[in-house]
Amino acid sequence: MGLQQLTISLERRVYTALRSFADRKSVKPAHLLTGEQGEDAAYFHLRGLGYTVVARRWRTARLRGDLDLVAWDGPAIVLFEVKTRTARDLAPADTAVDADKRRMLRRMGTAYLNQFPASVRGAIPLRFDILSVYLLATGTEFEHIRDAFPRTEPRDERGSW
Repeated sequence: MGLQQLTISLERRVYTALRSFADRKSVKPAHLLTGEQGEDAAYFHLRGLGYTVVARRWRTARLRGDLDLVAWDGPAIVLFEVKTRTARDLAPADTAVDADKRRMLRRMGTAYLNQFPASVRGAIPLRFDILSVYLLATGTEFEHIRDAFPRTEPRDERGSW
């Protein structure tokens, strides 16, 4: 195990211990705590794969919703939608990212890019990935869908014929 992997492993253990202590005092519903636990696992998983995570639960006052994780993958900004499940159901977790969710994520992606100077904004590749996190009794499993949907909305998602 290299130094970077060892560092990430230590950070994960410390963070998990602190999170479990905080969760015991939390009044949040269980499904929200599960979602946060999945996003935490996704964060460390992506760092271990070499992504540079620059934002978690990013919001803007002008739009509803948030971006679960924002990371650099080389020259591209990747917006990760994290879906967490505690069991493998009949339908995979990524099926929860429907047309409305994709529309919201596209708007949020545009808002995120608008933070950059106009001179470079158009040159930054933007990608939408879905990371399904399965918190199972046998361990945590990940399913990563790279380029899960395009940056522009296809006609059929807008309700046009």
